[in-house]
Formats: sequence, C-alpha cells, structure tokens
Amino acid sequence: MTDSEITLPAPPTPSPQPEYGIFRGPNGIRAGWRALIFIVLAFAIGCLIISPLFLLHLAHTGSSAQNQHFGLSPVDVAIGETLIFVSTAVAALIMASIERRKWSQYGLPWRFAFRKDFWIGTLVGFASISVTLLAIFAFHGFRITGLATHGSALLSAAAAWSVAFIIVGLAEEFAFRGYLQYTLTTGMGFWPAALLLSISFAAAHGHNPGESWGGLLSIIVFALVFCFVLQRRGNLWWAVGFHAGWDWGQTFFYGVPDSGAPAYHNFLSSTFSGPRWLSGGTVGPEASIFTPIVLIIVALGVARVYRENLYRVENPNVPASALGTVLQTATTGSQPPSTGA
Repeated sequence: MTDSEITLPAPPTPSPQPEYGIFRGPNGIRAGWRALIFIVLAFAIGCLIISPLFLLHLAHTGSSAQNQHFGLSPVDVAIGETLIFVSTAVAALIMASIERRKWSQYGLPWRFAFRKDFWIGTLVGFASISVTLLAIFAFHGFRITGLATHGSALLSAAAAWSVAFIIVGLAEEFAFRGYLQYTLTTGMGFWPAALLLSISFAAAHGHNPGESWGGLLSIIVFALVFCFVLQRRGNLWWAVGFHAGWDWGQTFFYGVPDSGAPAYHNFLSSTFSGPRWLSGGTVGPEASIFTPIVLIIVALGVARVYRENLYRVENPNVPASALGTVLQTATTGSQPPSTGA
C-alpha cells in the first residue's frame, strides 16, 4: 500500500456549544428561577394545606379579637410561625430532592439542633436586648414599673413564650436565610444575596402595627448580622438562638413592644419616655438608636470569636426538565430518587 492509498480519519466534529439564556445557565436552571420556584411551592403549600387549619383555629378561639385587645398571644404566634416553617421546610425538601442535595445543606442540620451554638446565641440574644434597654434607661427613656404576671400563670407564660419564640427563630431564619440564601449565593454571591434577603426581611415586617422607618432599618441590621453569623458558623442555629433569646427577653421578660406589637402575659411591666430615637416610640426598643449599636458590637464579637468562614455552597446541575419534575412532585407527592449531596 502506497502513501497515496492511506486514508486519514476525519477530524472530530466539534461539540455544539450549549445555549444559555435567561432561564438556563451553566448549571442548569438559574438560581433566581430556582428561588422563585421555591417561593411558589412554599406559598402553595401554605395556602392549600396549612392555612385552612390556621383559619379554623382563629374561628374557634376568636384569637384575632383577643390580639386586638391584649397584643401578641404565644399560641397564635406559634401557629402562625409554624405555618411559615412547615411551608418553607417542605418546599426546600422538594427542591433538595430535585437538586440532589441534602436538606441539611440549607442551614439547619439536625445533628447540631439545640446544641452549643443555639444556647450561646440564646444567651447573647437575651443579653443584647438587656444591654439595649439598659442604655435607654441610662438616658431616662425606659423604666420598669412592676410585675405583670404572678404565680403559676408566670411559669406557664414563660414556657409558652419560650416555645413560641423558638418556632419564630426557626421559621424566620430558615425562610429568609435557609434555602433562599443558599440558592441565591450560587447565582450572585453571598453578600449580594444577603443584602437582597435582608431588605426583603424588613419589608415583611413593614405591615406590623406601629412600625417605623427606624425599626425597619434596625431589622435590616439584624438580618445582616444573622447572615454574618451564618457565614462564620456554617449553619443557622446560633442565629435561631439569638432570635429566640432577643424576642423572649423583649416580649415576655421585659414586656416591651416587639416591632410595634404589644406584649401579652409578660413578666415585667415597663414604660418608655423621651424622643423616638431614644425609646423607639410605638415600635419598641428595636427602633431605638441603641439597637443597631448593640448589634454592631455583637457582630464584632462574632468576628473575633469565630474567625473562619464555614459556610459552603455548591453549584448544582439542574436541567430545565427539572421544572416539570418539580411540578409533578408538588402535585402528586412522588419524588425522584435522590443521590444525596
């Protein structure tokens, strides 16, 4: 065989470049769309499954009228926040199955539940609201006038508020800094996602009675501090504890308004006086100038004690066809096989 008779193999045909667009990116469905799917799922679960139970409870107990006269009730707070937590947790479970992740990656690994980080966060949260009120007191803006609850009612109220505010911490931290923080971080980075969700967190409190711009700005600072703790600790349990400890101290122990909502079955009776920048006005101490100052001090302490960033995210590979699987999962309850993280 001569050289002229040798047949050379044809060069390989180059693989077509994937087409990216608004809906699909290098990792499949873009992070923003996955976040939107999660929100829709959580809303649907809340409306179709859990909300009717909550409405039946209100109709049976008449607690909406009770709240109008007495302020927050631990039972109603617990039920409302359970609605939020179950809706977002189930929606995240569905998304975890689609994205081939473990649910624990979204910030609440159960192996760390109610362990050291939670209790440290709880103590720091209670200490923070105490220091805030002490600073207001030093400028003659806050005064304890006596006891509001006595005897066995005090013990039952303390227990009820403890359970209620643990649920508040779980629900609000996971709803705004669980799946959504994780997913949006894969698309825009940690701090842009944190800022967006922190503003959304404040907006969700905007309908509270008596809320003010000062209070909403403090809520943004709260959220950013919680995000910072999440970045340093790698999960939400410290923030859940702080959230519960602050709210328990604010509403039950000191008996002061919480984001404009008056306390109910609280331990101490308190009064405020002076300008709004000092006392917080109708909002309560969260709108005081001392709240963001105390929160900044907390963040500096966290930065000093926890020096390593433990938060980790991994980009998924979610094909566009997964949208149909999500809808099938939501409507039929069947889930595709999961391969883990």
